[in-house]
Amino acid sequence: MTGIMSRGLKEGMKTSWTLGKVIFPITLIVTILQYTPVLPWVMEKLSPLMRLIGLSGEAAVPLVLGNALNLYAGIAAIVSFDFSVKEVFIMAVMLSFSHNLFIESAVASRVGVSWWLIVGIRVTLALIAAIVINIVWNGGTEMAQYGLISSDVADPIGWGAIILQGLQTAIIAIVQLACIVIPLMVIMQFLREKGWLSILSNKFAPFTRLLGMEKNTSMTMVAGLTIGLAYGAGLMIQAVEEDNVSKKDMLLALIFLVSCHAVVEDTLIFIPLGIPVWPLLLIRLTTAILLTLAIAYIWKRVDYSKNRKEATNEHRYNTL
Repeated sequence: MTGIMSRGLKEGMKTSWTLGKVIFPITLIVTILQYTPVLPWVMEKLSPLMRLIGLSGEAAVPLVLGNALNLYAGIAAIVSFDFSVKEVFIMAVMLSFSHNLFIESAVASRVGVSWWLIVGIRVTLALIAAIVINIVWNGGTEMAQYGLISSDVADPIGWGAIILQGLQTAIIAIVQLACIVIPLMVIMQFLREKGWLSILSNKFAPFTRLLGMEKNTSMTMVAGLTIGLAYGAGLMIQAVEEDNVSKKDMLLALIFLVSCHAVVEDTLIFIPLGIPVWPLLLIRLTTAILLTLAIAYIWKRVDYSKNRKEATNEHRYNTL
């Protein structure tokens, strides 16, 4: 048990260090840019587009960084601005659907699924979710409170004070996220070494069949749901090569996972932003299930029509 804890802590520290190297400079740079003409100009130009989905121009920065890099980069940018609770929730939902597009789309292409299809699905889901939330939710106008980060701070005067504020914001953001990532990696290490992931995979098999996939897809689903697309890439590629997962099942699995993956980590890391995370999880899970069921049904109908046509043609040939 001590060895598992030690290895889990090591992985957690390693992950926190890797993510910290992204979070720290981004938070620092974004904080400084707020007090220069550059960022306000960009936000002003993007404000009309952002208003369509219920966001201010500043929201373009977290969305771009989150999609180009990862959720941690997006969160680092969010805590550098003052947003309302509704805006933070909309961005959280959008980024939960669409983030880390380059790496995770590369994973999709490695298992035989077109990267542009995965990117298109994720971006479309993010935009639709933002529009629906903006229309349905009339509240959330109060300013968001970012955990340990206080938004009631006077504007700094002078470059020294601006840089100091950026350093403080970056350090606090890293500490808060490390407090989540490190225990999470310890738990995942325990589940892997005790073989519980394999047990969970077998228990998950009925659910995969319900979604139109064979049992051998369950390990891919468990890997994606627990440790995400990027971290679970190795297990997913191995499943395709060793478990003989069909292209259809892998496509369905990825469609589900791009909508809802790393459900524990990707949900918990939004806690420091002060938003309700349960609705965030339910939105992702419900969307993933409905979308996968719809595509599985369409695929089944197309295969049925194709097989029926081939059988009819064969019957006509035999009759002649």
